[in-house]
Amino acid sequence: MSPTRRDERSSCPASPTQRELVTKPVHETANLDELFESALPAFGAAYLRRVWTLLDEAIGKGLPMTVAISGPVTVSGQHYTWLSPLLETGWFCLVSTTDAVCYHDGHRALDSAREHPFHEVPIFGDDGALRDEAIIRVTDVGFDEDVLLDQDRFLRALLKRPEFQRRMTGTEFRHLLGRFYAAQERKNGVSEGLLAQCTRLGIPIFVGAPGDGSVFLNSMALWAIEQASGAKRDAHRFDLDLHAEVFESCAYHYWGITESQTRQLGTLILGGGVPKNFNLQPEPALSQVLGLEEVEGYQYDIQITTAPVTDGSLSSCPPAEAVTWGKVDKTVYKKTTESMQCDYSIVMPFLTKALLDKRARFERWAERMGREELFAKHPAARGYLRERGGYQLFTRRDELVAKLLKRVKKEVPRLRNESKYPLA
Repeated sequence: MSPTRRDERSSCPASPTQRELVTKPVHETANLDELFESALPAFGAAYLRRVWTLLDEAIGKGLPMTVAISGPVTVSGQHYTWLSPLLETGWFCLVSTTDAVCYHDGHRALDSAREHPFHEVPIFGDDGALRDEAIIRVTDVGFDEDVLLDQDRFLRALLKRPEFQRRMTGTEFRHLLGRFYAAQERKNGVSEGLLAQCTRLGIPIFVGAPGDGSVFLNSMALWAIEQASGAKRDAHRFDLDLHAEVFESCAYHYWGITESQTRQLGTLILGGGVPKNFNLQPEPALSQVLGLEEVEGYQYDIQITTAPVTDGSLSSCPPAEAVTWGKVDKTVYKKTTESMQCDYSIVMPFLTKALLDKRARFERWAERMGREELFAKHPAARGYLRERGGYQLFTRRDELVAKLLKRVKKEVPRLRNESKYPLA
């Protein structure tokens, strides 16, 4: 059980139940999770403790989790260090991210990758000199510009294949990309990337702004070739069905609150921007736009962002603000949400390690005492020890979309009537 606490952004009075400040010396903590719970008493560290506590709760309760992540996690290799291990647990049902994350995920599998390794560069170095050397910089990560040019050639060759000559959702597109990325990775003997992993685990990948990244820029190049040449050989029939993609995201949310074992969803938001917004949009799409009355927002909303709350952007708005939109459940948010102002790349390796260590500890105990005895003694173990294969939502997409369409069909007369307005 988490301690009762006051939401620092709330005008509500503090609970009469006071939580004693726990100040255990770090050398007396046996595990990283115990350190998070007992040796981070105050200030910024207390924010991290609350983030840990809520993640631990949501996972222990068995909630299907979504993750929204902005920032260059693949170009920087962070997917290898903590994101992929986190997804491998089976706790997360979908990913909302950027086109750039998908684009850079392919670099290390290119045939020329060994000739152009990623390396560290100074954040405050001479960028003019780097440009002269044709080195691209992403914060403190550097790589040759030839990597981008080779990735562009790979993507254009891929997008000309028959599998891509149709209209499809972005999740279908990135599922296909994951298959071909995986083939490249096997060919060149490199570690599995993010898209290949999500394809294997049936985790849908959503990109709310597909035009704002280089994967789609290469589709634009093929479109431009067709437009300029007019030749039949240059026909380019790939297209994204944004209507179907947004509806698909709603279908997964509807599954989470009506069919999943917990009938609740949790979300982990890393950074802000479009990935965060797209991740939160299914609830208002279902309840406000489609008008379905039985729809609830996220039960747990755990956010780590560098944006200050005073800038008024969606990147910075805390879960309490999302409650006013219906995106987060209003009945629990004071106990089940937190927004920590921090660079998530600093803390996520430690949080992930603590979560994985706790799972491993439950696995050892399960071997010793049996699962049912373990679950009776430690109920959170059931959520932690979910099947590693995960929810495989992408493999159920047609079924779940059809179910939501059937539900919406009942609302068609009302929706037709609500689509009228006395325009000027």
